[in-house]
Amino acid sequence: MDIEILGALAVQENGVSITPTAPKPRQVLALLALHADRVVSASALIEELWGTTPPRSARTTLQTYVLQLRELIAAALDKDEPQSGAHPGTPRTAKDVLVTMPSGYLLASGGAESDVAAFERLSGMGYRAMDAGDFPGAARQLREALALWTGNAFADVQCGEQLEMEIKRLEENRLCALDQRIEADLRLGRHRELLAELTVLVNRYRTHESLHGQFMLALYRSGRRGEALEVYQRLRATLVRDLGLEPSAGLQRMQRSILTAGPETVAAPPAAAKDRLVPTS
Repeated sequence: MDIEILGALAVQENGVSITPTAPKPRQVLALLALHADRVVSASALIEELWGTTPPRSARTTLQTYVLQLRELIAAALDKDEPQSGAHPGTPRTAKDVLVTMPSGYLLASGGAESDVAAFERLSGMGYRAMDAGDFPGAARQLREALALWTGNAFADVQCGEQLEMEIKRLEENRLCALDQRIEADLRLGRHRELLAELTVLVNRYRTHESLHGQFMLALYRSGRRGEALEVYQRLRATLVRDLGLEPSAGLQRMQRSILTAGPETVAAPPAAAKDRLVPTS
């Protein structure tokens, strides 16, 4: 099974799409695909579909959506040679792929790695390389991880509370990987190469202090001291206006360093400066 979540939802079995076009069955598949090989409770699926006020027929309707998904899976399985299911020698069925469990349902991936799992594996390797001081390796692994994103997670899915919460988690993980990849590139002296990318990022994430600190550092080490200080002043104005906060102590130290020190002595702000995150719409 192929599962792609980091962009438009795409789930295939035997190379055939099993992604429904109807919004609510699509929501069901999205939540099952995100948690592939793990049980998703019926109550979580019902909350995703109808929030805190489900209709009396919610469980029956959910079962109908599951049957619709199994019809798509069965059609995909018919395209291939019979495979072993729960018992050796028996054809694999739709119920072997979308399994009914006592408390809910499980989508069996067949051991395939989803793009989310691949992202988590590669980014984890990147973080470990950063910790070991292997900045070329970290930049490479994190770049591979980020390349798996083709858009916003579940970009074409009508999302309820469960998926909205998961989207926020995935986006935060994406930003953490991006922050560390940029940090690795800065450690490798790629200051000028980062300027265009950071220009876009600080305009999208207007209160993300780590990205602004990295932009200040890249500008300053590219010989653009005045622009680096302007970035700080714009960030400060936004933080005060939108959040009633001053920049973090680490970022304030960085600004003072830019005012008084040579480029080689200016350090990036500490990780704590990453905490304030408000993307623009």
